[in-house]
Amino acid sequence: MRRWWTAVAVSAGAALALAGCGTPAGLDGDLADDWRTMAAPTQFVPAAGTCHTVFADVGYLSGYNPVDCATSHRVETLHVGTLTGSAAELSAPPAAGSAGMRAVRTECDREVNKALGADWRAGRLFLSTVFPSRQAWSGGARWFRCDVSEVESVDDPSAVPRTGSLAGALKGTSALAHRCFNPKIKKDDVQEMTPVACTRKHRVEFVGVYQAPDISFAQVDKNRMRIHKGCRTLIASYAKVPNNGDLEYRAGTIFYHPFEQEWKDGNRGVQCFLWVDRDLTRSVKGVGTKGLPVQ
Repeated sequence: MRRWWTAVAVSAGAALALAGCGTPAGLDGDLADDWRTMAAPTQFVPAAGTCHTVFADVGYLSGYNPVDCATSHRVETLHVGTLTGSAAELSAPPAAGSAGMRAVRTECDREVNKALGADWRAGRLFLSTVFPSRQAWSGGARWFRCDVSEVESVDDPSAVPRTGSLAGALKGTSALAHRCFNPKIKKDDVQEMTPVACTRKHRVEFVGVYQAPDISFAQVDKNRMRIHKGCRTLIASYAKVPNNGDLEYRAGTIFYHPFEQEWKDGNRGVQCFLWVDRDLTRSVKGVGTKGLPVQ
């Protein structure tokens, strides 16, 4: 700003020396009215459709270094939302397990599922949320990120490097989608689920995501049968068999529920799998009662 004033003073002095007196052409004699209106300051907001090489627990601006999604990365921001209402009036970003956090998770689930083409829990994916730093929040930032990562397996949530955007990643014959498995079971406890092609011998198949009731995480273990019944409803729809008393004699159920913190934050999506005590060599989708007989 000082250089601008100096330039004007020199220029105006030279013009007066040449012209003697009077206002030079193009000037009105009032420098104060020629200031441009300063633009209102704007808050930084991250962009959807950007990829990142590292996870972010907090959205610090200094750590925001998106990369081309065609290059190796571990995280992709599929949606950026804005907190409104009472959640936006908090003195800090929503705490884990709060109503504000549950509202954010609901929006992230909805928008991420749209972007992927199916429920994110139907594939080897993990959804996390990122909020602004407390300093940015104090300055008025109210955004949140919905970040998705590809993971090792249904048993191992470790993120793996990938290339390419996840947009539409669960459509069609996606390699990320859960399909058929061979389980390692010990004393009725599933130790591991190894994915295999449905045309190879297998005993387990993914049938969908059951939205569990809004109960505390401590009650999940006490409500196992209710969740198994919910999964059996998905089996009946998936295999096109009656949802009646015979169903539990056609197939058993295996389910994976969210981690405790996810549950407290509002994730009620339970991954449901059909299990039979014999080898299958094809998918049971739509097979009917002949393909999934009472045993």
